[in-house]
Amino acid sequence: MIVAAEIISQPYSGEYIERIYDNDSAWNSPNWSSIKFTNDDHTEWCGQFRGLVRQVAISLKYNVVLVLTSDYLFHLDRETGSVIGLEDQPQANNLTVAPNGDFILADYYHLERTTTSTTRRESIPSPIEMDAIKFKGWSNSKLEFTCDEFTNWDRHLIMAYDHETNAIEIVNAN
Repeated sequence: MIVAAEIISQPYSGEYIERIYDNDSAWNSPNWSSIKFTNDDHTEWCGQFRGLVRQVAISLKYNVVLVLTSDYLFHLDRETGSVIGLEDQPQANNLTVAPNGDFILADYYHLERTTTSTTRRESIPSPIEMDAIKFKGWSNSKLEFTCDEFTNWDRHLIMAYDHETNAIEIVNAN
């Protein structure tokens, strides 16, 4: 069972047991990314994923691993490492897991929450229209992120999403 995942540069041949994660598509980029996985028995192996890696997140609660690349959002079973879902050409460019095990995804304009299925997402309402969202990190129950106010790009904001209340608030405006 996967307990840890780390984005790494391409390993030397034979350094890890490797698994290829790909999908046959005319729209595939020539890019590949490497993720080192650690199992609960301390064995390590490497997944080679189509596309430039953006982020990887593990939900212990739902036994799911999500790997976000420029080409795909891979949905893996934590027990086996097998693909159980795949989204091609994902709009998301940010991915994290909340302390309660829910996944939080963001494209440039919106935050979404999902649990065990990447196809069923719930939009998270925001007090403003956002642009250029970038996740910073978690502090207790709050995910801090930055964005610009849509159509007012001179207004740079620090925002926080509280997973307990499912609400976004403005923390600081520049």
